[in-house]
Amino acid sequence: MSQFNKPLSRRAAIAGLGATLASTAFPTPAVLAQGKPVLRYLNDGVSAFPEILAKAEQDLGIKIELTRMSIRQILGEMVTQPNFYDIIDTEATGVNQLRRLGRLQYMDAQRITHYPDMAPLVIEGKINGTQVSRQGDAPFKTMFVRSPDDKELANGPTRWMSFIPTVYNADTLGIRPDLIDRPVTKWSDLFDPDFTGRAATLNIPSIGILDAAMAIESAGSYVYADKGDMTRDEIDMTVGFLVEAKQAGHFAGIWGEFEKSVELMTSGKVVIQSMWSPAVTIVRQQGVPCTYQPLDEGYRGWTHGFALPSTVTGRTRDVAYEFINWSLSGWRGAYLQRQGYYSSVLKTCQAHMTENEWGYWMEGKPATAPIPGPGGDQVATIGDQLDGGSYENRLSRIACWNSYMTEARHLVRQWRKFA
Repeated sequence: MSQFNKPLSRRAAIAGLGATLASTAFPTPAVLAQGKPVLRYLNDGVSAFPEILAKAEQDLGIKIELTRMSIRQILGEMVTQPNFYDIIDTEATGVNQLRRLGRLQYMDAQRITHYPDMAPLVIEGKINGTQVSRQGDAPFKTMFVRSPDDKELANGPTRWMSFIPTVYNADTLGIRPDLIDRPVTKWSDLFDPDFTGRAATLNIPSIGILDAAMAIESAGSYVYADKGDMTRDEIDMTVGFLVEAKQAGHFAGIWGEFEKSVELMTSGKVVIQSMWSPAVTIVRQQGVPCTYQPLDEGYRGWTHGFALPSTVTGRTRDVAYEFINWSLSGWRGAYLQRQGYYSSVLKTCQAHMTENEWGYWMEGKPATAPIPGPGGDQVATIGDQLDGGSYENRLSRIACWNSYMTEARHLVRQWRKFA
């Protein structure tokens, strides 16, 4: 495989909102007094757990009609028939596309009960006061707009948001430590000849190209001005690198759904690959060693959240806000955090986790008792520590965020040459 040649403050915003934010507990009598409302919920599958939906229906007295689609399918659906849905739950990159197309209405921070409690990372991009990378569609870059009628993004927190973040994470490579006999410390290891025929990557253009770019920079072959918004030449070069690796037989698999990454890893056909946190959790639950490997160059970040279609009005919109506020109140966040995600409102999430769970997932502490996953199955045992350590250690090292590039259409056309 050839190589390339080197060639407004959050505090002020919260203070202004604090006096007007609702403080009453849910569900509100106005919603329940009028019967059992139906919420048509479009989700890309990341957080559509039956247990979450059942809990929300029970607590709010509503009926949720779930439709699951891929991120790409959601975009098509919202362009052609946005009035079929009342709330969208998808990745921030997809939301940013819908914002540009005018398919969303902006959300009012004054109606989000726990907005003042949201993590500084998602609101202003800071961990302990230190700014993280702004490359790609970082939530703090893409969630705020200047007014409810303006498509232009604001430079900092405002009252109006194109989406409300719910969960986020820092992705890296998954490895089989029992089948690898040397350290894995860099993104470039994904393409090392040592792993030819035993590596895998993902068939999602907007994400797969970022993992390849992380590896190319790691090898010292090229430095991108912004990996999250490549030029056409950079897209062509990066996809060309992937095509060359595929032709050389480097990949044992190229997956589109994370369940396939689980199968590749548990079978032993793959020992190193692009991977997502839930997949690592499932592999471990099957008794197979799997490490979510910290790497020298850092992590690829992503954000998931709610958005409101432009067609939702009246009482249905009220119900959507009730569901959003419930989702940020702690139970849902804790459920999703047990598979390795992070809640956008950590304060409420902590109230629904044991001290042992919080120490393991958030503080990087050794488990003092077995750690349960979302369904109760054990994902870590006594003495285990989370790969990468604490929340601060992992999230402060995000090097790039998933993104919808300016040249996204060109990327999709070029990607067909690879997968």
